[in-house]
Amino acid sequence: MFKRRDRRGRLRQAADFVYPPGGWARAFQYAKHRVRRLPDKPERIARGIWAGVFTAFTPFYGLHFIVAMLLARIMNGNILASLMGTFVGNPLTYFPIAVISLQTGHFLLGTNARHLTERSFGGKFADAGNDLVHNFFALFTDATTDWTGLIVFYHEIFFPYLVGGLLPGLIAATVCYYITVPVIRAYQNRRAMKIRKKFDELKANAAAAPKRSADAGSDAR
Repeated sequence: MFKRRDRRGRLRQAADFVYPPGGWARAFQYAKHRVRRLPDKPERIARGIWAGVFTAFTPFYGLHFIVAMLLARIMNGNILASLMGTFVGNPLTYFPIAVISLQTGHFLLGTNARHLTERSFGGKFADAGNDLVHNFFALFTDATTDWTGLIVFYHEIFFPYLVGGLLPGLIAATVCYYITVPVIRAYQNRRAMKIRKKFDELKANAAAAPKRSADAGSDAR
């Protein structure tokens, strides 16, 4: 019942991930409205947003939802808001986030990224993936395991990224938290006033109905 009528192929799914239908502006607007309509306290929603935004600055690609949910759970934040917050990390922002996190990490660790191996950022990811695949099949064959690519990836990408993402992640998440609380509170108050106004109108109409019926009856006589 809940399946899509138009089944998307692998290529279409990948294309929608890079550029969703309607564009990223529409996707952000949708996420914003969903967050504002969450039935929870502004502080809990904001803590969820904090967890999601902070997670976007970590190198746990493919696990951001899980990490954000765990952080939100620990912080007593809204879990759905944390998932929405992870969309700060998307194909449009992954590159600047990675550059900022890596540069900050190498600076804090006292390493110079220019003096490391000459493999590109994507090449190091590819080398690590090839090592995982090769070593997996080595368990069932006579091939010799080789962890060189993974070791280089850990020391030159993953660990500096993890350390360097802490500071910009904390800053971005905290800024989003203090922006989210008043925005959500104002939206909820405005929505509550609209609901109260409609309720008062319905109550006034219900109270005036017997009087209108009596007036109509007297006019008929």
